Amino acid sequence: MSRIQLKTPEQIIAMRQAGLVVQQGLAEMSAAVAPGVTTAEIDAVGRAVLAEAGAKSSFFGYGAEWGITPYPGVACISPNEVVVHGIPDGRVLADGDIVSIDFGAILGGWHGDAARTVAVGSTVSAETAELIAVTRKAAWTGIAALWSAAQVSDVSNAIQRYVEKQPRRYGIVRGYTGHGIGTEMHMSPDIPNHGRPGRGPRVLPGMVVCIEPMLTLGKQETVELDDDWTVVTRDSSPAAHWENTVAVLEDGLWVLTEPDGGAAELAARGVPLAGIAS
Repeated sequence: MSRIQLKTPEQIIAMRQAGLVVQQGLAEMSAAVAPGVTTAEIDAVGRAVLAEAGAKSSFFGYGAEWGITPYPGVACISPNEVVVHGIPDGRVLADGDIVSIDFGAILGGWHGDAARTVAVGSTVSAETAELIAVTRKAAWTGIAALWSAAQVSDVSNAIQRYVEKQPRRYGIVRGYTGHGIGTEMHMSPDIPNHGRPGRGPRVLPGMVVCIEPMLTLGKQETVELDDDWTVVTRDSSPAAHWENTVAVLEDGLWVLTEPDGGAAELAARGVPLAGIAS
């Protein structure tokens, strides 16, 4: 993994453009989710957004440099028990399913990366809908913690503590983490979704990172399938995934993959929005 890359405000402004492509792609792919739609059809929506923006995919072909099967889609489409890295194919979504969509874009040499989990149709169970809500709130808890964090694991600990305070028990997936991002999609530092505070690299202005908790309705254990990519829960329980790209500046945070820069969610948590976001 690369060294920690600190960006100038001007470089973060450039990263925002990639982040907005990701945001648009996720919005359009989420809107396309419906019973009877295949995961490949959702991926095609993401391809169209990239083409219209003149952007490249962060995901397509990923892995070839390590000698594993190059990733064939522009988005990871992960239904139900698939935690992450689901390959878009002919799998048909059904009413009551959930599906996680992870999408990355490169524009002007800078990457953006984010993920959302979406309910399919109108019959998703209450406990599965709550899984999505808790995962989303866990992500925003981690993002808010980034502002006051001295070290990276302070963010990890904030996510863990939030999840463990919930009335029901959720599995916090290990082994798949948030990460730095910039001129590469995956850079230092890794940001796990659990752990003790006060560990890891210092949080500094100029850092841009992806915060991305993955939770399950069952246990935390996962299995990677033989396709080199698809990660499923070992107990086949549903999983949810929520991610944003976040920049740390001297005067606040800027969520580069949210249409409002994260203004509403940050304000609700008493965290300042960076001045360059306005």
